[in-house]
Amino acid sequence: MIDLYYWPTPNGHKITLFLEETGLPYRIVPVDIGAGDQFKPEFLALSPNNRMPAIVDHAPADGGEPVSVFESGAILQYLAEKTGRLLPTAVRERKAVLEWLCWQLGGFGPMLGQNHHFTRYAPEKVPYAIERYQRETARLYGVLDRRLAGRGFIAGDALSIADLACHPWAVSHAWHHIDLGDYPEVRRWHDALAARPAFMRAYALEQAYKRPAEMTDEMRRNLFGRPA
Repeated sequence: MIDLYYWPTPNGHKITLFLEETGLPYRIVPVDIGAGDQFKPEFLALSPNNRMPAIVDHAPADGGEPVSVFESGAILQYLAEKTGRLLPTAVRERKAVLEWLCWQLGGFGPMLGQNHHFTRYAPEKVPYAIERYQRETARLYGVLDRRLAGRGFIAGDALSIADLACHPWAVSHAWHHIDLGDYPEVRRWHDALAARPAFMRAYALEQAYKRPAEMTDEMRRNLFGRPA
């Protein structure tokens, strides 16, 4: 059994996508980041960076004590290695998956996240920041569009953890003012994955964790202004 410390964000969705695709048994432990749950001592013991998601694997491969893992990329790789799914063992194919996983972790997530922040959440509009991150977002979508040309999935012909890492960010394309019509390969890939039953189940979990339509001052402090 996997305990998944989760909230419905792109990084949280990455892990539910994996668990639904592979059928690995799991239990969700909600971490309400707007309420500050990520700062509770019991969560920090699992995720010292006070960021969600994290997991606890109660049946690790070595048969020992439960194993905790934090950071979404590390969790995806850990689960892929545990199950033998969604991460090839052949050298070249595995290399490609890890390259694009790292691309998402270093660029497609952080840059799009900054775009979200400055266009949706910043208390005052900063034109330089908005332009900077929207331009970088468009560049990264262009990189992904070129990569997907002639490929069913990011790393080749098979679904992998690279797709699971990138898709939840592409789902939010409207938030960062991206028209997928300008990126036809991304749109094809996005729509094909969104229609997979496991993806539909994973994204549907969000409905159980409704958040206020308006961000309160407390939520803003917990999300953006509070030290660890």
